[in-house]
Amino acid sequence: MLHPSYTELMAVVNSEVEEGEQPLVQSRYSIVKATANRAKEIIAARTIEERLAKVPESKEGKTEENSLTKDEARTLDIGQPLVAHADNMKPLSIAVEELYEGKIKIISNGDENEKM
Repeated sequence: MLHPSYTELMAVVNSEVEEGEQPLVQSRYSIVKATANRAKEIIAARTIEERLAKVPESKEGKTEENSLTKDEARTLDIGQPLVAHADNMKPLSIAVEELYEGKIKIISNGDENEKM
């Protein structure tokens, strides 16, 4: 059984919508798409972290030059899990937990300039 359920996730996401307005999320598809996109961000950040961990050290004990591009630094920053117990969780489970705890928000297409 999936916990939290789709209906619980939809209730959390729609809890900030004012009465009389149309709910932000009306289908499971929106939940699936949002959590999948967030999981992709987490995976991308983990990939960069793994690459950085493989950088060999020089004889002086310093890490060899392997600087991040601005895009990689942004990806690394965005992809950090927002839940405390994420160490042994899979990216999709982290994304679902973040959504359920209200750490990430689903925004409508008209609000593309806002961040999650």
